[in-house]
Amino acid sequence: MTETKARAGADLSAAQGAEAAMQDFLQEFKGFQDDMTKTLKHQDERLKMLDRKTQTYGRPPLSAAAETEVPHSKAFAAYVRNGDDDGLRGLHLEGKAMSTAVAADGGYLVDPQTSDSIRSMLLATSSLRAVAGVVSIDATSYDVLIDRSEVGSGWATEAAATTESSTPAIERISIKLHELSAMPKVSQRLLDDSAFDVEGWLAGKIATRFIRAEAAAFINGDGVDKPKGILLPAKVANASWTWGSLGYVPTGAAADFAPTNAADCIVNLVYALAADYRANGTFLMNSKTAGAVRKMKDADGRFLWSDGLAAGEPARLMGYPVLIAEDMPDIAANAYAIAFGDFAAGYTIAERPDLRILRDPFSAKPNVLFYATKRVGGDITDYAAIKLLKIAVS
Repeated sequence: MTETKARAGADLSAAQGAEAAMQDFLQEFKGFQDDMTKTLKHQDERLKMLDRKTQTYGRPPLSAAAETEVPHSKAFAAYVRNGDDDGLRGLHLEGKAMSTAVAADGGYLVDPQTSDSIRSMLLATSSLRAVAGVVSIDATSYDVLIDRSEVGSGWATEAAATTESSTPAIERISIKLHELSAMPKVSQRLLDDSAFDVEGWLAGKIATRFIRAEAAAFINGDGVDKPKGILLPAKVANASWTWGSLGYVPTGAAADFAPTNAADCIVNLVYALAADYRANGTFLMNSKTAGAVRKMKDADGRFLWSDGLAAGEPARLMGYPVLIAEDMPDIAANAYAIAFGDFAAGYTIAERPDLRILRDPFSAKPNVLFYATKRVGGDITDYAAIKLLKIAVS
């Protein structure tokens, strides 16, 4: 009986200890819950206070990103409208791809926003620039190294001595940069009009002038104070082609395409180009020539010309894209009306990435002149990558 009572007392003590521990845990949890409630209530009060202050004083929203180009735009606008160059002199220009130091002769770098708009228009509308190789340099010329020869080889026998084979030679083509300039003018009264978009007007005028000059030079440039065009080198029949000249294929008629099987010359032009270049081939012609070519059919009556299936996709001739360059010659006797080739390999455009502008309010008063300059050069870097179609019997 005594042992039974002792065991019952021990069980009662253990139950009382567990109950006490549970009560302590519940009290601690309740204290933690009260602390969290106070903290959340405090945060909610702070958010309400900030929201009321923002609504009361009409504070502007915080910017998601730093507007780094705003000082350049303001300084450039002040310089264009009023000739105030204090803001430009005080700017710190970082040494990035499209920035340069302020020159002491009064020429100043166009702000990054305006310069970008001019470049985008050139890339979108210029002729040969869309398919040629374009490089940006910081020197006066750009040298291209050409390996146009191969290592000699021969079959060797076990007993005979091996003879010496030929060694490849490297040739250098130097592309000089020439200065492209434009000088539009506007009245001072118009510049003073705050509603007039001076930067947009200036970008459009300069881009139009540069587009016309570049397009003409890349096709017909003679290399004198301008780039060398693709039609500048000597032209020879493709069967007699040598490095330094461009090979051509005749149409078979004196002043037009042949009256019968007119499309044969197009086929001959395509396959006059080596297979490695032909994989990236592009046709180059003006609108008048394109109007005549797109009427051609093959022996089965199918048109060789096909329009692009998607927006922005170029038209295709025999499966190859067509680039319309208005500076290409018209169809006439002995004219080279069509070019076909891998222009990314065959023609290189080198340019300085910066654009400079000088404001002249004195030379043409009451107008203000804006003298803008850009340095660019171009030349053929692979004579085997381009073939021409000549309007001739042979």
